[in-house]
Amino acid sequence: MFKGESTSGDYHKAESTDARYWGGAARSSDEAPVMGVERRGSVKQPRCQSQLHPQEEGRHQAKSFEIEKGLIVEAYNRVKANAGAAGIDQQSLEDFDRDLKNNLYKLWNRMASGSYMPPPVRAVSIPKKAGGTRTLGIPTVADRIAQMVVKLEFEPNIEPHFLTDSYGYRPGKSALDAIGVTRERCWRYAWVLEFDIRGLFDNIPHDLLLRAVDKHTWVRLYIRRWLIAPMVMEDGRLRERSKGTPQGGVVSPVLANLFLHYAFDRWMSQHFPTIKWCRYADDGLLHCSTEKQAQHLLRTLRERFAACGLELHPEKAKIVYCQDHRRKGGHANTSFDFLGYTFCKRTIKGKAGDLFMGFCPGISKAALKSIVQRIKAWNIGRRTDLSLAEIAGFINPYLRGWWNYYGRYYRSLLYRIARYVNQRLVRWAMRKFKHLRGRKMKAVAAFNQLTSVRPKLFAHWSRGMSGAFV
Repeated sequence: MFKGESTSGDYHKAESTDARYWGGAARSSDEAPVMGVERRGSVKQPRCQSQLHPQEEGRHQAKSFEIEKGLIVEAYNRVKANAGAAGIDQQSLEDFDRDLKNNLYKLWNRMASGSYMPPPVRAVSIPKKAGGTRTLGIPTVADRIAQMVVKLEFEPNIEPHFLTDSYGYRPGKSALDAIGVTRERCWRYAWVLEFDIRGLFDNIPHDLLLRAVDKHTWVRLYIRRWLIAPMVMEDGRLRERSKGTPQGGVVSPVLANLFLHYAFDRWMSQHFPTIKWCRYADDGLLHCSTEKQAQHLLRTLRERFAACGLELHPEKAKIVYCQDHRRKGGHANTSFDFLGYTFCKRTIKGKAGDLFMGFCPGISKAALKSIVQRIKAWNIGRRTDLSLAEIAGFINPYLRGWWNYYGRYYRSLLYRIARYVNQRLVRWAMRKFKHLRGRKMKAVAAFNQLTSVRPKLFAHWSRGMSGAFV
């Protein structure tokens, strides 16, 4: 064991993502209810006097659109919970909260009267995992709330129309659901057509998108305004927009999903009703019985998306042969990546305990590399200012998230992550405690003992993956 480190359950006290330990701003946990509203998931109907100035009460009935004041408050709560950066006006959520009552009233008044005009969005470039950059459009705080109002009104109306095999940006559906159904279909069908839409959010034609939202009158008014709101680039230039919906906007994922519902989902069900498919946002898979069928679908799909103003990514659209113990033929592509998982031929255990080659998902090399880089950036081995409990409190939420997602299928691939974390902990102990300096095997022995005394200290230990420390 380590001198000075308690074996009690004190690590629960440190089990948080408190950023003060890691060089960031501490997150406030004292978020009192605002304007008669409780925390997310428990929203009270606010009293009128907490929302509007007395002289404005009588005007509510004369508004162009009937937008409930409680809807504005619910939208604010959700935006607050999601946090996020400031927009072009540099107003943070904290700044917005300083005059919360008036800010929410003005937003409700303008939206209900039809006079709300969205400001430009702030362009921010972020790196892509596969290289290059992606431009996000960051709205102001007030505009994020306005978009959330429209989303809360719009999404329940269109959600019942979406098809079962559409998984992205939908309540009650997840990426793991898409992985699970793809896994089963790869057992049944020998061929997969994988596709990715190039620059979906940047290229959606406005006229076709607005046709899809035509029945939602006041929602359409604001959607049109958001679509054409200019973008302020990082060099200060103002760029007008004639197509696309900014990736980073609250309502953009719903609009993109609606567009692809008509451009792909319904089109597939009408023209190829026997083909099984799965789509998560702009990534999709089609399961085919033969290579010839997959080639025909690829040509047809290119024509369809071109007619809708979109383009398949030339490097990511490919036909894959699902090799396993039954399918022993050869092909140029025998694996594909989907939602952070790689589907390929792997050794799996049958119900009777026998081993055979199956085509199944496991964490992708790119996802593994990204996780290792994140852990490396924490520089755990040098954080001797922290106790072991504090380190566990910071990293456990990340570890749980990775294990919950990537550990669903072929969990043994996560042993590399468990071992890497353990190796960083050994380095930490050798730096922190004088009696362990230069004595690696003694530090390893101490951790091996600790895993049996406190098996739930770290999230991967609690799942039986204490792993190696060398």
